[in-house]
Amino acid sequence: MNGILITLISYQLLMLGIGWWASKRNTDSEDFYLGGRKLGGLVADLSASASSSSAWSLLGVSGAAFIWGLPAVWLIPATLSGFVINWFLIAPRLSRQSRASGALTLTEFIAGPPGDPARNTVMRLGAAVILFSFTFYIAAQFQAAGKTFSSILDINQNLAIVIGAAVVLAYVWLGGFWAASVTDSAQGILMAFSAILLPLLALIAVGGPMDLFAALNTGNQDPFMLWTGQSGVFAAVGFVFGLFGIGLGYPGQPHVVNRFMAIRDERAIVHGRRIAVGWAVIIYCGMVILGWCGRILVTDLGDGEQLLFVMATLLLPALLAGIMVSAILSAIMSTADSQLLVAASSVSHDLQSGKSNGGDSLRQARWVVLIIGGLAVVLAIGFPDDIFSRVLFAWQALAAAFGPLLVMTLWRGTVAPAWRVAALSLGFMLTVILSWTIDSPGDWVERLIPLALALVLAWLGTGPFQRNS
Repeated sequence: MNGILITLISYQLLMLGIGWWASKRNTDSEDFYLGGRKLGGLVADLSASASSSSAWSLLGVSGAAFIWGLPAVWLIPATLSGFVINWFLIAPRLSRQSRASGALTLTEFIAGPPGDPARNTVMRLGAAVILFSFTFYIAAQFQAAGKTFSSILDINQNLAIVIGAAVVLAYVWLGGFWAASVTDSAQGILMAFSAILLPLLALIAVGGPMDLFAALNTGNQDPFMLWTGQSGVFAAVGFVFGLFGIGLGYPGQPHVVNRFMAIRDERAIVHGRRIAVGWAVIIYCGMVILGWCGRILVTDLGDGEQLLFVMATLLLPALLAGIMVSAILSAIMSTADSQLLVAASSVSHDLQSGKSNGGDSLRQARWVVLIIGGLAVVLAIGFPDDIFSRVLFAWQALAAAFGPLLVMTLWRGTVAPAWRVAALSLGFMLTVILSWTIDSPGDWVERLIPLALALVLAWLGTGPFQRNS
């Protein structure tokens, strides 16, 4: 246990050191939010990947594979499709067009040029959506931090949540986007290392792939070993399409696509996409395999999202177990820091309709980081929920609100004012309503219907209706 503790402390000190270094690079709000638009391909792809792959990727996906069984395999192509969409379709256009427009945030980019009658409304609505969704999203990350510390170090989970949140808030306060991007890159490498080593050791422990599937088939009944976990055709199709809705949601994630707005040039995008897709294959394949192996190696586990901790301590010596736990914290921090920055930009930049006041804006952004982080801590402690569900709720709300508008803006130009407001509002509100009222296989209703309807509205706003709005 001492080895794990020493590793964790060293890791946290490294993150704080990076934050202090990055603080020297921030002179204005563009530096704090986008790193002066000087992000290289390696940093951009690793930080964007790590930001999109939160504690959900390590704890949630491995836990889902442990509970679901064979149907969890669909999480792999579902998430990979999102990486492909973002890096091959979204990144080149968004990098070029956002640089030309001077937009600092995703909301500002889709809001339209200065003087547009809907610009202020869209920016303020977008800020409200981001603050609402990210409070839940960040709370899930802090809750995961609580699970990490309490499981490994045997401390009170609420205290663990506060400690994890404090470290993230400290280096984001100091270093802004540079700190988040550099730390996310380091965290992305650590996550990939963990997603290779631990599943490999787990496979060896169960006797290899053939022995794994033989053991899973023994004593497990449907739906654990069904490809979709569903007996009916309609339910099976709904389950698969619902999971692919996760991938379709990638363009609507402000904390992910802002890396494309910050990237240095198109050459960096070309180099970055190769690493990003390869990284995603490692993470999601590794976590699904780990979940399946855990079904054989761990007989008594009340919470599937604790599986990675249990497997790390079961298969590794203390030092390497500490590295694995640090990887979990990496997944948490890499998402939370990016989301805190986006939330801060939403308040200090978007709510002011893109008007910047220099050093005052930078100071305001830093205070917003603390306030949003504090609200997320309160939500994590006062209203706990499972990480998998909480993250996907926020993910889909953001996807339906921003994704359709971003796609139409990139390919068809500015969406007409009234249709822009309607698409953003409908996508978000319908997701929230359906998430709390309807339960469908793979949650396809809440993941696909709001996204599709918002896309139709955005498309109508670029066609004949544009002239009449």
